[in-house]
Formats: sequence, structure tokens, C-alpha cells
Amino acid sequence: MRATRTVLPPLLVAVSFLLLWQGLVVVLQVQPYLLPSPVAIAGQLALAPQLVLAATLATGLNALVGFLGGAVAAVVLAALASRLRLLDDASAPIVAAVAVLPIVSVAPVLYTMYGADSQVPRQVVAGIAVFAPVFLNTLRGLRQVRPVHRDLMRSLAASGWQLTRSVTVPGALPYLFTGLNVASSLAVISALVAEYFGGPQNGLGSVITSAAANSATATAWAYVTGAIVLGLLFFGATLGLERLVARRRI
Repeated sequence: MRATRTVLPPLLVAVSFLLLWQGLVVVLQVQPYLLPSPVAIAGQLALAPQLVLAATLATGLNALVGFLGGAVAAVVLAALASRLRLLDDASAPIVAAVAVLPIVSVAPVLYTMYGADSQVPRQVVAGIAVFAPVFLNTLRGLRQVRPVHRDLMRSLAASGWQLTRSVTVPGALPYLFTGLNVASSLAVISALVAEYFGGPQNGLGSVITSAAANSATATAWAYVTGAIVLGLLFFGATLGLERLVARRRI
């Protein structure tokens, strides 16, 4: 029953939106090259599902590598910064710079460094996008230990590791997963955007650009649908992991 209440409302909204979209395109007689109907987009998906899947998997792999690399680096640096004041002060301007780093300027430089046939630039761009939200949220969570809890653990002769395992880490987990939830979508978006600036022509960004340039708007939207599904899968995976960890803590 709870699953129905969670899934049914967004499903109804999505169906209503698609029906409204289809109705407006038909009634207003919108030209396909301006805005194709959902039926036309579904037709393109049905014609070449393997091509959409292959492009989605290529972008998804780059986003996953960047997501994992950026998240691990952010958590490690946040853990060190929470214990070392000097590192905390030194990392603040660096993280601020990373947070505002424009992807459109970084991707071409990385392609020059690694070569036009490399997937590494896309993974690096995704990792950069993931780093800042995970670092900031994790660091904030690690600082949320209340003095009374710390004093209680010390009165029980708890070691530093026991304090970290029993108090610091559990208190920081909600903040960590908030950062991961935000970063999951950013990883997909940044990996896709990086594909617009070069590299192998096998990802969603590349095929969307190619289809749009050839006025195959419905085909482009079919690949956009793959990007939407990919973003939802990343977000759903982090949300599911958060709920799994929360259940084990109970």
C-alpha cells in the first residue's frame, strides 16, 4: 500500500503530462521539426531501441565512473578536513573554485590533454561536478556531533575509533546521502554535456547533437528520453541505498 502511494502520484502526473503534450501538438498542429509528439518519439524508440540503449550505456558508464571517483575523493577529503583545521582552511577556496568551474571550458581542455578518442575527460568532468556537493554535505555532517555525545563517549572510555563509528559516522550519513542524491543527477548531466565538445561519438550528447543537426527532432528526443531514464536510475539507486542503510541502522 505504501509503495502504491509512493509510485502512483508521480506516475499519474507523468501520464497526464504526456497526454496534454500529445493533445497540444495535435490541436495546435505543431510541426514535428519544432516539437514532435510523444507518439512520434515512442515510434523512434521502437525503431532503434538498441541504438538508444547503447548510447545510454556509454554515457551511464562515464557518469558512474565519475560519480564514484568524485564521491570517494570528496568523502576522504571531508573526513580529513573535519579532523585537521589547517586542511579545512586550505580546502575551502579550492572547493569553492571547483563548485563554480564551468564544464563548457573544462571539457575541451581535457580532450586536448587526453586525446579526442578518450572517455577520460567525460569521467573527469562528471567527477568534478560530483565532488563539491558531496564534500560540503559530508563535512557538515561530520561536524554535527554534539558535545554532550562526545563527552558521554569519553566518560565511557571510548576510543577515537569507537567515537567515530558509533557517533560521528551515523550522524553524518543523512548529510552524506543528501550530497549523493544531488550529485547523482549532476554526474549524468555533466557527462552528457561533456560529450557535446568532442570525444568518441557514442554517447547520448553526441547522438542528440547529430540528430538535431540533421533535423531528426523525434530521434533526438528519443535519445533525450534515454538521458531522462538514466538520470532517474542514478537518483533511484542513491535513494534506494540510503533507505537500505537507514533500515540496517534501525
